[in-house]
This record gives sequence, C-alpha cells and structure tokens, in this order.
Amino acid sequence: MTKLNIRPLGDRVVVEPALAEEKTASGIIIPDTAKEKPNQGTVVAVSEGDKDIQMTVKEGDTILYGKFAGTEIEIDGNNYLIMSESDILAII
Repeated sequence: MTKLNIRPLGDRVVVEPALAEEKTASGIIIPDTAKEKPNQGTVVAVSEGDKDIQMTVKEGDTILYGKFAGTEIEIDGNNYLIMSESDILAII
C-alpha cells in the first residue's frame, strides 16, 4: 500500500484498483484489448467525514465498487480512483 499526499473531502475515498486478470482460470492469456476494468481495489486514503458523515471504510480495506464508479486520476505514474463512499458496494 502506497502512502499518498492527497486528502479526499466530504465522503470520498481514494482507491488503488486491483490489476486486471492476465489469464483465465483455464490458462488462456487475455490480450490487453479484451481485459475488463477491475471492480475491486484497496483504499489508500479516506476523508475525515464530518458531523453528518460517519466513514465506514478505512485505509487498507479491500473493497468492491461499481463498474463505472469514481473518477480516474494519476499520481506519480500510478492510477487511482476517487469515489464517494456510497459507490462502494462491499468490504471484502
């Protein structure tokens, strides 16, 4: 897990997406053009919330999120997503 110099606001979290699968369970290699965007990742930064918002997730949690959730950003050559906590479907 990477320590970021970014602090999300409101009810937002910063997520490092998991890597896309390189091959199927049967051993077939998946080309880059056919890889699906992953829908799980690791939380690397969490906002503090406020008096009305109680944050459920914490740094280091592995989460599932919707296919089109979040806004993609790039920091120091790494890709991250900033999303609302309500876009998170589950903690695994």
